[in-house]
Amino acid sequence: MTAHAELTRYRKTPPITPTTSTTSTTYIDRPRPGDGPLLWRLARDSRTLDLNSAYSYLLWCRDFADTSAVARDPSGRAIGFVSGYLRPDSPGTLLVWQIAVDQSARGLGIAGALLDGLSARVAAEHGLSSLETTISPGNSASERLFASYAARHGATLTREVLFTADEFPVGGHEPEVLHRIGPLHF
Repeated sequence: MTAHAELTRYRKTPPITPTTSTTSTTYIDRPRPGDGPLLWRLARDSRTLDLNSAYSYLLWCRDFADTSAVARDPSGRAIGFVSGYLRPDSPGTLLVWQIAVDQSARGLGIAGALLDGLSARVAAEHGLSSLETTISPGNSASERLFASYAARHGATLTREVLFTADEFPVGGHEPEVLHRIGPLHF
């Protein structure tokens, strides 16, 4: 099943149905502060995301729930998340900060469904003209995810270095490449 057939909470469409099971469903929801510890673990276990403090995930789930989303299994446990915010200097731009899916649920279209669901909700509640994210060079899975999102939404994808490696206070950090997708029409 594709990422288009999701969002029981955002649109009146069927929930995500994992391809490995015909009896379980996954749904997209807003994060709650109690999700913070599990989202921190998902970020840690991804081995690709910069890990923030556990406290920051608690705050994120409280203060940025309107611009973030969680994928939940049938029991309500978070198995994936996307965190984002509307850029203060460009309120129609959703910056996707992090996205992660539990190892057991990868390959089921959940990351795409999270992006589609979150952007549809943000568009309905706040207006949305573009989406941005940063991706480190060589993270081909994230590059494919966001290129696929742009294609699904008929939008242009541009790339430029946002922060060079020299701008990070700790050595060894790769540059962050800004991926800008737009214009979006909902």
